[in-house]
Amino acid sequence: MMKQWQSPGKKILHNPICFLRQVIKGFQANQGLLLSGAVAYYTLLSIIPLFSLILITLSHIVEPQQLLKIISEYINIVMPGQASVFIEQITRFTTQKHIGWLLLFVLLFFSSMTFTVLENTMSIIFYHRVNIHRRHFLISAIIPYCYIIVLGLGMLMITTISGVLQVWQIETINVLYWSWNLDGLTKTIFYFLGVAGLILMLTSIYMVMPVGKLSFKHALIGSVSATFLWEIARHVLVWYFSTLSMVNVVYGSLTSAIVILLFLEVGAIILLFGAQVIAEYERLGYGEPCEGCDSFNTSGTNN
Repeated sequence: MMKQWQSPGKKILHNPICFLRQVIKGFQANQGLLLSGAVAYYTLLSIIPLFSLILITLSHIVEPQQLLKIISEYINIVMPGQASVFIEQITRFTTQKHIGWLLLFVLLFFSSMTFTVLENTMSIIFYHRVNIHRRHFLISAIIPYCYIIVLGLGMLMITTISGVLQVWQIETINVLYWSWNLDGLTKTIFYFLGVAGLILMLTSIYMVMPVGKLSFKHALIGSVSATFLWEIARHVLVWYFSTLSMVNVVYGSLTSAIVILLFLEVGAIILLFGAQVIAEYERLGYGEPCEGCDSFNTSGTNN
């Protein structure tokens, strides 16, 4: 008997339940929930220094209030209803009269912690790559700061677009017999720009953070799926906290911190679960068997 090679996609279509079971099993074996908790914690630790650093840097180019508005819109995509907590603290910090080079260095260090931890968690999920490829420690040290620069450039671009939209708000577009007032489109455009930015960020994370190479197509599919799941999850969380949750009764003054941490935890779980899906897909491509799924291991055999 001779085995006929099948592509990973065909194997998954042949038995998707088995593949999903393998992904869940791999996620549990890699302590996915524990890794998600670490990513969520360091994201909470980094988010205020990160946006404060971006605000301090870009305030020399654009209006700070306009930047704060953009930052608020992005935070609301990740943590709906919690942006005011961060904006208040960021504003309070950046209005300090004496911000020395030492403090800027501290901000830069804490801003990079999320990306450093994320790279380490990805190396655990993509352990099969680590056995083949090794990344120089200098590259690992530079990657977080490259992401900070890219985020800053993205904020600058969105702020520029915001300025153009504010001019357009008072205008009307006329096409034949129809006319549209642009006054109500700004928030919608910001929302879709934020979602597009999130997809691009996740795509880059799936491509850059693990060692080795991943095709742009696979990374894009994973990032779109993760963004779609996050949109569902955040609406469910908003509904839960506004109707059923008693977190304010249990935690009192710590409610905001707990809610923010839960949002980040769910987001991290979705992000790392997407990475686990990509990792298991690659393992099938390498010819590794799907444990406990005979249909995966024996399908496609010929006499």
